[in-house]
Parts: sequence; structure tokens; C-alpha cells
Amino acid sequence: MKHTPFTRPTSARPQPPYSSTTPVKTSIQSAYRTNDLYFLKLGGSLITDKTRPRAPRMEIMQRLAEEIAIARQENPKLTLVLGHGAGSFAHIPAKKYATRPGVHTLEQWLGFAEVWREAAALNRLVMDALHAAGLPAIALPPSASVVTHNRAISHWDLTPLNAALEAKLLPVIFGDVIFDLVQGGTILSTEDLFEHLAYHLHPQRILLAGSEAGVWADYPQCTQLISEITQDNYAQIAPSLSGSNATDVTGGMAAKVAQSLALVREIPELEVLIFSGLAAGNLTAALRGDKVGTFIRKSK
Repeated sequence: MKHTPFTRPTSARPQPPYSSTTPVKTSIQSAYRTNDLYFLKLGGSLITDKTRPRAPRMEIMQRLAEEIAIARQENPKLTLVLGHGAGSFAHIPAKKYATRPGVHTLEQWLGFAEVWREAAALNRLVMDALHAAGLPAIALPPSASVVTHNRAISHWDLTPLNAALEAKLLPVIFGDVIFDLVQGGTILSTEDLFEHLAYHLHPQRILLAGSEAGVWADYPQCTQLISEITQDNYAQIAPSLSGSNATDVTGGMAAKVAQSLALVREIPELEVLIFSGLAAGNLTAALRGDKVGTFIRKSK
């Protein structure tokens, strides 16, 4: 049987996707907003050992979940959208099948399903850790609700996510496979998803917790930590940024910094922190509003 990739008739295709300055309107018109809204990503290098397939770091997941619970207890107004990376689960098959650039052949679609399965498996472990810490977490898999057009989000019904926030629940998203109207299928990282959500929910902070103390000026020697990145000093430090020291199909550190800086240029009040979640207490401090790791903002 001849395989037919996921497409729409040409006449039914949406207009070209939005740029970073013009977000696409979702089906919900009034987004949930609060001055205490944070986006938090638990990086794949933090919650898994990315040098080995399917290697979760359960003790770290549990401790991070407990730190989130402590922060919520200290500040009942704190509202979170939690995301996590794919780590040593989905990144490996994603690289094997080259899923992010596009999915067209039967073999690639089988790989697409494998990447989905691996991402979902890690999400289940994260959810178990969150629930064990007493957090009212609910998973909202992007593969079930997001559609892209050339890897730019063209549709995402935010009604469930907003309803979860209104109900004081903890919505959890994650890097996932996505059906694409042009490329068949692709992958969106948590940062990709956060970028879209930021235009609609206007968080005060985006916290990117990984295995590194922040952004290093001399990676992999890691002796000079960059305390702050703005549009004024980015050109000087950009050449020293490294992508990733393990399998990462979504770009690694260099992509995170560039994407974060582009976002704070468009949303001047936004702050982004890149920091280590390996050090106990760092996550709770970041959720309290402290500066931890590398601080990214529009300008000094």
C-alpha cells in the first residue's frame, strides 16, 4: 500500500506562519495571566544521562519535584507552566530517523512513532515524581494539540492549559513530535513551545534548569561563567557558545541562548535564567526570584 504523508489540500492550507514578532492567534482569546507566572524547563541533560539510552535520573527528578513543591508552599500565588526535555529517551531515535527536519517515508513515520513513544515514556517518569511530591500536575502532550507549518506553530488550542492554570493545577508540556502541514512531521523543543506561549501568557520569568551552572564563556573548560547576556554583549560571546556535548537534535546551548535573547527583545519585561538544577536549592531560589546562573534580558 502506498504511504501518503500528512498534508492538507493546497486551498485549505493556512497563510505563511507568523514571525517571532507576530504570534498566531489561538482559538482562545483571553489567556490566563498573572504577575507570578513562571515557565520552568527541566532539561533533558538534567533529568537523564544523555550519554546513555533511556537513562533517567530518578533521584534528581524527585528532588526537583520537591523543590517545586517547597516554592509553591512558600508563595501560594506562584503559577507555573512546567516543561521538560527529551534527554536520552527521544533524542536518540530522533537523530536516527532525522525526525526534526521532516517526516515523509514509511520508515520515517515509524521513527516518528518511536520518538513519540520515548518522549511519552520519560514524561510518565516525570509525572510520577511530581505526583509523589504532592504536586497537582497534569500532562498536556503537544503531539495531541499542536500543528505546525514549516516548524512554526500554526494552531494550538490553549483552552486546556488555561483551564489548568485557572484551577491551580500544574500543566506539564514537553519536547514532542508534531504533525506539520508542509513537512509531514517534526519535533518541537520545550523552548519552541515556551516561545509561542510567552506571547499569549506573558510570564515574568522563563527558567531553564540544566546540568551546567549557566552559560560558559570557555566551554568545555568551564572556568568562566557568563553572569549576564544582553543584546549589548551577545555579539562578543556568541563565538564561544557550544551546541551540546551529547545527542541533541534541537540545537543545544547555543540555540537556547539565541532563542532566549530573541524572545526578550520582543517581550522586554521578560527575564530568562539558564542555571544548574544539579545543585540542591538552586531551583527553589530561582522560583523565589533570585538570580541564579546566567541571566538573560533585553539590556542593562
